[in-house]
Amino acid sequence: VKLHEEENKSGVSEEHLPDLVQCISQLERLELKGLMAIPPFFENPETTRPFFRKLRIMAEKFGLPELSMGMSHDFEVAIEEGATLIRVGTAIFGSRE
Repeated sequence: VKLHEEENKSGVSEEHLPDLVQCISQLERLELKGLMAIPPFFENPETTRPFFRKLRIMAEKFGLPELSMGMSHDFEVAIEEGATLIRVGTAIFGSRE
């Protein structure tokens, strides 16, 4: 889900999410289990909390149990807001640079 108007990120908008959920629910071989979002990067991880909370509320609205959110620098906040999947590659493997 695209929660912020960053040009380098894509995803379904909050406005179009209900349509996507409806469309997927009609496909017998697909099961939507959750939502994923990558909020803008902020030096202070606490600044990402409203984005994570918003995604959790969206998932709850549709009864979706999985939340993929949080990366190496903000995963603690994501977990506090309900993340069930986190991406911590940088913390494990180091920076790509």
